[in-house]
Amino acid sequence: MLIVGCPGSGKGTQSSRLLKKYDFNVITAGDLLRHHIEQGTPIGRRASEVIRSGGLMPDEIMMELVGKEVEALEDQDWLLDGFPRTLGQAILLDRSLEERGRPLDLVVNLDVPEDVILERILNRWTHLPSGRVYNLSFNPPKVAGKDDVTGEDLVQREDDNAETFSKRLRSFHQLTEPMLDHYREKSKRTSRGGKEKEEELFVNLRGSTSDEIFPHLDELVRTRFPDLVKSLSRRPCSSSSSSSSSSSRLKSNLKARFEG
Repeated sequence: MLIVGCPGSGKGTQSSRLLKKYDFNVITAGDLLRHHIEQGTPIGRRASEVIRSGGLMPDEIMMELVGKEVEALEDQDWLLDGFPRTLGQAILLDRSLEERGRPLDLVVNLDVPEDVILERILNRWTHLPSGRVYNLSFNPPKVAGKDDVTGEDLVQREDDNAETFSKRLRSFHQLTEPMLDHYREKSKRTSRGGKEKEEELFVNLRGSTSDEIFPHLDELVRTRFPDLVKSLSRRPCSSSSSSSSSSSRLKSNLKARFEG
């Protein structure tokens, strides 16, 4: 499954809320890039420059980064957040997945008004080591400027400002809209069993807040992925433990990439 949308539309928030309810893996393209930036790799240094300019990374490099994570999960369930962002990336991803016999099941687009998103971004603070995000408007930290779990300092990302947001919006409309059209056109899909199904591959969810959108997203996931719902009754640990475990698996994979 993919979750896509305009920068700041709440992809990470919605992914985290799903992860608290269901047992699956989340791959966040932004986290992959941030790990490279923190490590000072050639890709990381290039990514830092691109982010400051409000641009997007080249398709082939992003596919290489994300593709390794997808392949590492083999036959496990996963949700991809923040990738693909261009038509070229979508075509590369589709080709890779179809070659492995595991095409996409669902693409969800978060359709949030741009003025709402800008307000969110200007009030957004992040705990960089964990990726936890707070918003001064609707999800403030318990102690101003501090992470609720560790007590460490929160920061505003260098791209969380009106000027960069405007540039990212221009890039989004220019480069990402063709990708959305690509999945709209693939909306009617053929199941793995070869029978035509009236399920749409691409689903647009519109709303101004995460609370407004999430019930519709939750119902969509329950309908499309009944095996995830069944896994709830078999889960031996709490939702928060499962979320932490999935996050730890991703961080372990990332660490292995660099140490390898």
